[in-house]
Amino acid sequence: MVARLEALRGRVAELVERRSADDPTAADPLRGMYVTPETAFRLATTPLPAATAVPGGTDGAGAEDGDPGESPDPLDSLAREFGLSALDRHILLAALAPDVDRRFEPLYGYLNDDVGRRRATVTLALDLSGTGPHDPLARRRFHPRSPLRAGGLIVVEDEERPLPGRALRVPERVVAQLLGDDALDPELVDHDVELLDVESAGDAGGARDAGSSHPLAVRLAALAAGRALRVHLRERREGTAAEPVADALRAAGLPVLRYRPTGTAGEGEAAAVALVREARLRRAALLVGPLPDAPGPLMRSLVSADVPVVFFGSEPYDPGWAPDAGLLVLDAPQDSVDTAGTWQTELARHSPAYEPDFDLGEAVAPYRLSGTQIRRAARDAAELAAFDGTAPTVAHLQRSARLQSAPLLDKHARRIRPEVGFADLVLPDEPLAMLGELTLRARHRDKVLGEWRLRTGGGRGRGVIALFAGDSGTGKTLSAEVVAGELGLDLYVVDLSAVVDKYIGETEKNLERIFVEADRTDAVLLFDEADAVFGKRSEVKSSHDRYANLESAYLLQRLEAFDGIAVLTTNLRANIDDAFTRRLDLVVDFPFPDVEQRLALWRTCLTGTPCADDLDEELAACAKEFELSGGAIRSAAVTAAYQAAGHGGPVSGADVRAGARREYRKMGRLEPGTSLPWQR
Repeated sequence: MVARLEALRGRVAELVERRSADDPTAADPLRGMYVTPETAFRLATTPLPAATAVPGGTDGAGAEDGDPGESPDPLDSLAREFGLSALDRHILLAALAPDVDRRFEPLYGYLNDDVGRRRATVTLALDLSGTGPHDPLARRRFHPRSPLRAGGLIVVEDEERPLPGRALRVPERVVAQLLGDDALDPELVDHDVELLDVESAGDAGGARDAGSSHPLAVRLAALAAGRALRVHLRERREGTAAEPVADALRAAGLPVLRYRPTGTAGEGEAAAVALVREARLRRAALLVGPLPDAPGPLMRSLVSADVPVVFFGSEPYDPGWAPDAGLLVLDAPQDSVDTAGTWQTELARHSPAYEPDFDLGEAVAPYRLSGTQIRRAARDAAELAAFDGTAPTVAHLQRSARLQSAPLLDKHARRIRPEVGFADLVLPDEPLAMLGELTLRARHRDKVLGEWRLRTGGGRGRGVIALFAGDSGTGKTLSAEVVAGELGLDLYVVDLSAVVDKYIGETEKNLERIFVEADRTDAVLLFDEADAVFGKRSEVKSSHDRYANLESAYLLQRLEAFDGIAVLTTNLRANIDDAFTRRLDLVVDFPFPDVEQRLALWRTCLTGTPCADDLDEELAACAKEFELSGGAIRSAAVTAAYQAAGHGGPVSGADVRAGARREYRKMGRLEPGTSLPWQR
């Protein structure tokens, strides 16, 4: 480092010597405090080096188009795109000169009669253009709606000064463009803006094909080619239309600037000028969304410019946001991506020799992913498999697909990563078959309800809703976890104590947040003890009854529009309103286990524990004597395991019987063989 600094010091000394050789003020102790006429004349007559020549030439008017073989003049291209007049070009060139060559700073300080003001002022720019601030047409070039200012090409500073004395500044992005640098605008770095360039569309693994398969996206791309695109898309699920539209726009040869507003006050207006300028510089389309709560100012700022723009969000369009915008308001259709085909293509791209040894379509059917999300998930699955040193498996695909869903349900529900399967269930044949049917419906709902058009009207969704009814401990929650695990999804258990609110209308708001996030997340939603909110409507005898009925009416409507997978559990099926029952796809009854099932439950719970040789006989006796549910048998098995760990041996019959007795006492029941005092 010391050696590098010494080399730098030598280059500094050479530069000082070279500049002071032809500078008569080099020995002046007040050098830099003022500019003499001789210094100004010397700076003005010294030619600029070719490497720092100002774009458009040094004559202030800009060079004419050169030979056909030469690259186009960036100033000419900028003038055509932004509709600049000849005077606008003069003003822009005068304003950006100090940003390209520092020798213009002392010259402008001299001409401004203030060595501290080293940028062009309105008067100076007009004087250099052959006119002055007395000309009303010249002053109009600095109006906020003039091409220079409305396009964000210049910034008029010093608002407290009269117009002739205000300084002019050219944003760094404009300077960079004129110098041949097309990097993303530094002003957009602090905002969530992503550049989706045309060149990357072909490298994105079929982005063009995925976008072109979406009919709505193709029509929007055709409109954007003529720069007449001003659209608001209402999505049912985030990303199902926005990403295909972005792919189609890129396939049509248009770069896309994807802007995600954060909703911060004033953020949209601050980013709008830079966004529009960037879009016009690149001849790109704007994709803006999800929209904030009050998108009016942002929308009005963006639609005023001649750039293609698509707004999207889950909220319906409000005409008050931008009354004169002339927006085309559309409801985005359901995503039409060939899920299995896209997965197959993307996995083959990342793993050319890969041939899945499982039903790929069945493995990925539960996931409602857009084409872009599938590409990301397939890439992640291939990388995860490479890390494990294997070919992609079902587990790799399901894990990467789950990561594409927004995990916002964690704020409202408790997440369970399923670790059980159908082998862990001990149930009669009928409920087991219905659980299999539930997973079948979840996998093929898009085909049956979408492609085969078996979904009725009325705004009904593609959700799958089941009711698990049975006594406590009969396996309802465990079965919901098994279903989620079979589908490769997470299970989210809704805490109804945190949902129900004593204030009118708050319960519905809390439930709406859960349903909205569940629609956006590939997961199984579990409402445990659902009769707390899905109870029967009653005759209105008080205001409390009326609002309770309103709550039930809201849930009835919301369940019909639900697109996800939900399981309701209840100990008392009779408490569930009949109107809810009609909207359920399946009702699974969980009976109390008989003797054979209780014995199977004991054996299942103790599968991984060391057991005594004669334990099976005691298990059969306990299954016959103690009428315990599956949940109670599991608790008794845990107690027996602790007893065995305490005495350092395998689980014995005495340990099992002690656990069973403990559960009977907890339930307040008499142990088998115990007689009441009057029976002795």
